[in-house]
Amino acid sequence: MAAPQPAMMLPRELTHDSIALKHKPAAKIHYTFAAGNRPAHEPCRLVVFLNGLMTDKSTWLPVMAGIIRNHRENGFPSLLAYDRYGQGLTEDRDPQDSGQEKGRGHNVADAVHDLHQLVTQKWTNEIRNSEAELRLILVANSIGCAIARLYAEFYPGRVEALLLLDPMIANSKFDWWPNPDSKDFDPEELPVDVTIDVLREQRTKFATFFAPDVINKEGLDRRDLAELLPYSDKPVLEAPQGLRPILMVVEHDPERFASESLQSMGTPISLSMKYTNPLWHRYNQGLLQITDPHLAVGPVVAKNCGHFVQRDDPSFVTDQLSSLLGRLDLQPLCVAV
Repeated sequence: MAAPQPAMMLPRELTHDSIALKHKPAAKIHYTFAAGNRPAHEPCRLVVFLNGLMTDKSTWLPVMAGIIRNHRENGFPSLLAYDRYGQGLTEDRDPQDSGQEKGRGHNVADAVHDLHQLVTQKWTNEIRNSEAELRLILVANSIGCAIARLYAEFYPGRVEALLLLDPMIANSKFDWWPNPDSKDFDPEELPVDVTIDVLREQRTKFATFFAPDVINKEGLDRRDLAELLPYSDKPVLEAPQGLRPILMVVEHDPERFASESLQSMGTPISLSMKYTNPLWHRYNQGLLQITDPHLAVGPVVAKNCGHFVQRDDPSFVTDQLSSLLGRLDLQPLCVAV
C-alpha cells in the first residue's frame, strides 16, 4: 500500500469504480477516471497512469487533479489510473494465478495485455466507439515504465507519448555493485568508507528485497523481465504511420535518492553516488534511443525527488505532462489502423 497522501479536495470530474475485464470476468480492477472535455473537433486522447510495485493509484490523484484544474477551461484529455490485481484498492487476485505457485502466475507481459483490455473497454464504452481511434499517453513510475514500454512495443501506433518517471532498470538483477568474490575485484576502488563486509551486506540485502525472483504482494512475476526488455536502447519503437512516440525520461535527484537509500536500506551514500546513480543515469540515457532523436527529452532530473517522483512532487509531474500535451497538439495526428 502506498504512503498516505495529504488530504486534498479532488475535482468533481474524478470518479472511482471497478471493472471486470472481458478476458478475466471473475475479478474486478479498481480505477479512477475522468472523461475529457476537449472540443469535439480536437484530438481525443486518454492518459493512463501506471503504478510501480510499491505504490498504488492514490499517488497519481494529485497529478490528475492538477491536469483537470489547469486545463479545465481549454479542455483536458480523459484520465485513467488503476490498481493492478492484488494492488491498492483492487482486492481481487489475478484469475490467471489460480492453481499456480504463489508469485509465479502472471508476468509483466500479462499485465501489459490486461492494460490493453482495460483501456480498450474504457475507450469504446466511454470515449469513442472505435478502437481504431485509440490514442494513449502513458505516464509511469518504476516497473510501470517497463509496462508502458512493452505496451508501446506490443501495440505499435497506439501510444503517442510516454512520460517515464525514474524507470526501473528492467534488465537488472539489482546487482549494482562490485562483487567481492569476482577475480577482477579490486578493493582499492571502493569508496573509503565502504568495507568489504558492508559491500557484502548491501549486496545481500538488495537481492533479498529486490531481485527478480523475490515474490511481491500483487504476485507479479518479474523473473523474465530481463528477457522481455534486455536492453535500454533497443528495440526502437515501431512507427506504423511514420511517427514514433514522444518520450520524456525523468530521473530521481541523485542526492535525494542516496539519502533515502541510506535511511531505508542503510546503503552508504558513497555507494549510491559512485555506482547506483551513474548506472541508472546511463540506463535512462539509453532509453532515449528507442524513439527518434527529435522526439526524445531528457533525462530530466526531478529536483528533490526520490524514486517515487509523482509522490514527492506531483506539481512537477503535472507540469511535464502539460508540456507533453501541448507538444502533441502541435504535431500531426497519427492513428493506428
